[in-house]
Amino acid sequence: MHEAQVHCVPMASPSDVSEVARLIDEGRVSAADIVAVFAQTEGDGYARGFAAQSLEILFSERLKIDREEVRQRVPMLMIGGTAGIMTPHINLFVKRPSSARPSGQKRLALGVKSSRVLLPEEYGTMVQIEEVARTVREAIADAGITDAADVHCVEVKCPAMTPGRVQDAQRRGKRVVNTKPAAASSLAKGASALGVAVALGEIDASTLSDEVICRNWDLYSRVASTSAGGEQVACRVVVIGNSTASSSELIAGHGVMTDQLDLAGAYEAFRSAGLSVSDGVLVAEDRPRVRAVFVNAGADFAPGVRGRRHTMHSDFLWSYSGWQAKAVAHAVVSAIMGDTLLLASAGAEHQGPPGANLVCVIAGP
Repeated sequence: MHEAQVHCVPMASPSDVSEVARLIDEGRVSAADIVAVFAQTEGDGYARGFAAQSLEILFSERLKIDREEVRQRVPMLMIGGTAGIMTPHINLFVKRPSSARPSGQKRLALGVKSSRVLLPEEYGTMVQIEEVARTVREAIADAGITDAADVHCVEVKCPAMTPGRVQDAQRRGKRVVNTKPAAASSLAKGASALGVAVALGEIDASTLSDEVICRNWDLYSRVASTSAGGEQVACRVVVIGNSTASSSELIAGHGVMTDQLDLAGAYEAFRSAGLSVSDGVLVAEDRPRVRAVFVNAGADFAPGVRGRRHTMHSDFLWSYSGWQAKAVAHAVVSAIMGDTLLLASAGAEHQGPPGANLVCVIAGP
């Protein structure tokens, strides 16, 4: 029996892992029980890599294993880039042995698995959908979740296309879905989200093909949050849900904001985690109960909100539209929560209805 935990700590810089070290050194967390990391890092992709490297070094030292083994053992889902009032931070997913008997109530359960290594020509195709679906099913089983309705968030970090990977495929006589890395990576994120949807029964696999990926926006998952990174070669999957077999004190919940103004959808996420919202904000006595909040933002997908246009794709900062989308969603949910320590990622590729925000909340007793 394992107890699922989530610990959220702030970062003072991309290399700052001092709060994680403190949790380990004070005995609150055993490095051996850390099964995944989900972090919001500041700066560009290099800063994101620096943050991951800093964690790898810390875990390597504490576990007395080499960094390559750390990479294989602990998936690091690092979300780079902050905007607005976003706070860089690290979420540690922990599964520690427990002799406590489950209460019979549904409590937090975590499942972590990785797919096989994907070839560049498989990114953004049915092959990736099938591999992610299989891996998500394995992660659900790893979490001890028996009902797909109890899955409240599935985080996937998949490989991004790079010029080197395009060239590798071409040298072997293979074709990639798109020779433009950004476009191919978007397709890879879409395939990952559709794989989640298939695993959870949100979509019938027989309706899918390479042609629908990032084209048919009527197909999506309501709990998938996917991102791509050049450091990845496989799809790293973290399933967050609840199970009666769990001995955790925490509980997960989720909601869907159909657009950036859909406060009711955000409220549902907090309420489904057992928290109370009054007068539009989380009640003061419940604020200390929040352990982690994850938002997947889709504002940059739609050209406007409720008939009003925005300029994310046409104004001076158009190249940072994803960061703007994150900032908007983060600000809205932070206002409800009364705290900026929540993670926001941007992704519209089959991750919820077009233009939606997906919100996951983990709360304690």
